[in-house]
Amino acid sequence: MKEKVLETIRKYKLIENGDKLVLAVSGGPDSMAMLNLLYKLKNEKGINFNFCVAHVNHMIRKEAKDDEEYVRNYCLQNKIDFYSKSIDVQKLANNNKVGTEEAGRYARYKFFDEILEKTGSNKVAIAHNKNDKAETIIMNIMRGSGITGLKGIEPRRDKYIRPLIECERFEIENYCKEEKLDPRIDKTNFENTYTRNKIRNIVIPYVKKEFNPNIIETLNRLSELVIDEEAYIEKQVEEVYNEILIKENLREIILDLKSFNNQEKVIKSRIILYTITRLFGNSKGIGKVHIEDILKLCKNNIGNKYLTPNKNMKILLKNHKIYFVREN
Repeated sequence: MKEKVLETIRKYKLIENGDKLVLAVSGGPDSMAMLNLLYKLKNEKGINFNFCVAHVNHMIRKEAKDDEEYVRNYCLQNKIDFYSKSIDVQKLANNNKVGTEEAGRYARYKFFDEILEKTGSNKVAIAHNKNDKAETIIMNIMRGSGITGLKGIEPRRDKYIRPLIECERFEIENYCKEEKLDPRIDKTNFENTYTRNKIRNIVIPYVKKEFNPNIIETLNRLSELVIDEEAYIEKQVEEVYNEILIKENLREIILDLKSFNNQEKVIKSRIILYTITRLFGNSKGIGKVHIEDILKLCKNNIGNKYLTPNKNMKILLKNHKIYFVREN
């Protein structure tokens, strides 16, 4: 498994000389395998990188404090810098009227970013694996997220890297046994309360038994194909965007309406999302209905008409141009 992880690191250039990583470690099998593997690779393979460990106590399970101490002790024994934080995730969820899964994810990533800045690190390593990726793809299909959702979890996205993304869960569990790591087991993973747990404990075992025993590998192959095709489409979108761009600044982006309308629908839809992302940093909250409304507005080509997909954004037609405007 060590060689497989090293191959993944090299294949996707996850870790390079001089990198300083924050390892997100819960104490479970996945994150402990990642911690142990990177500790060994750092010392055995001559990769010039350093790392520290960040742990979040969600304050939901009574065993959470023991999980924290377990990770802390591993770090003490191996002289690894350790950072932890206790966050009342249930309270955070209630205050923000979101689910505990969403609140927990927000709390974790916020803390990881804090440690990234505090330690002068440049990447955060997350212990997602092949099974997690397959589960995410199924969740995205059920949400109707479109082609992009079929990518699942990518090996690298911005500053976040996933060294175990090409390892299956059984490999990770076997590695933990071989290394006598005795990781902490979160019993809530076996409770079918959350959507991911239902997919992990009910849907995938059923598909394995009744349809395809290699469903994890099949979904991962699908993901690789989609990632390659998405990369090509994104490149085409960027090229067309640059061709039809008239003006771009922090407040607005202006595109040539006629050139926009001459594109295929799939490219036009992608350009809308691409433009909004450039202006706002992301396209969160922009769904299929918004894209269809914008396409219809542009097709009808009636001047001085506009849309407001949300309170911060206005999209209007004027003088044969499309204006994407930041309102606030």
